[in-house]
Amino acid sequence: MSEKPKNTEKPKNTDKAEQQRLGVFKTYKLYVGGKFPRSESGRVYEVTDSQGTWLANAPLSSRKDARDAVVAARKAFSGWSGATAYNRGQVLYRVAEMLEGRRDQFVREVADSEGLSKSKAAAVVDAAIDRWVWYAGWTDKIAQVVGGGNPVAGPYFNLSTPEPTGVVTVLAPQESSFLGLVSVIAPVIATGNTVIVIASERSPLPALSLGEVLATSDVPGGVVNILSGRTAEIATSLAAHQDVNAIDLAGADDVLAKELEVAAADNLKRVVRPQAVDYFAAPGIERLTAFLETKTVWHPTGALGASGSSY
Repeated sequence: MSEKPKNTEKPKNTDKAEQQRLGVFKTYKLYVGGKFPRSESGRVYEVTDSQGTWLANAPLSSRKDARDAVVAARKAFSGWSGATAYNRGQVLYRVAEMLEGRRDQFVREVADSEGLSKSKAAAVVDAAIDRWVWYAGWTDKIAQVVGGGNPVAGPYFNLSTPEPTGVVTVLAPQESSFLGLVSVIAPVIATGNTVIVIASERSPLPALSLGEVLATSDVPGGVVNILSGRTAEIATSLAAHQDVNAIDLAGADDVLAKELEVAAADNLKRVVRPQAVDYFAAPGIERLTAFLETKTVWHPTGALGASGSSY
């Protein structure tokens, strides 16, 4: 019995309109209080790559957005600062795990934002992930380095321990949109502070995408709040805000930095001035200690037994 001839006809071309597919453009949003709101003002601004090609519309944050971020950061402070240092380290390490899983996305965004080749952008992203791991390891060690028992002349214990400053505003570096960003956020939250971050004005997309990672990394809502827009516009209101305890001016130029320092003096905010930093270099503990306060406790040693020996 002969076999039936096979159908060798090629399938007819379907309509071109059916073959083509429109890509899904990403809508970038702020990250405030663990949620993803659009700017209260409804404004956006165009973000372009190094060649001037349009990449996306980013939210243009208002002063109301900044105030909302402070409220969220203050609400989250007690829970985050009260968590064990070991737990905070686990959470930071989880952020690194999630970034590793979305590595390709961040390589693409960093390459577009900073005009880097894919290989150089990959090196930046890898360094940023490693930076999270590095700071995660410090959460339960920094107290031993900067705290301890103090020798005193008398029958007393004298113990110094570090405590978080509170709500910190950070102006992210303008040119290092991801590695620099991570380098100024991670040490602030590693030591128990909560933070309002103003993303790089020219290259905010990696920062806004980082919010999506933080939301799925066990970081409690409000611990990190990310705003995008005009740095000077947002920072001015935050520098003068009475419920902000400290400000890092890493992304400010000299003129803006001076203006913000004057505003910050109103409630004696701690200020970290802008300085030239090689973010690829191995970090020290300076940014960990920059937003710590030292609490010193005195306590009488007492006496044991009839001999009067102290303990």
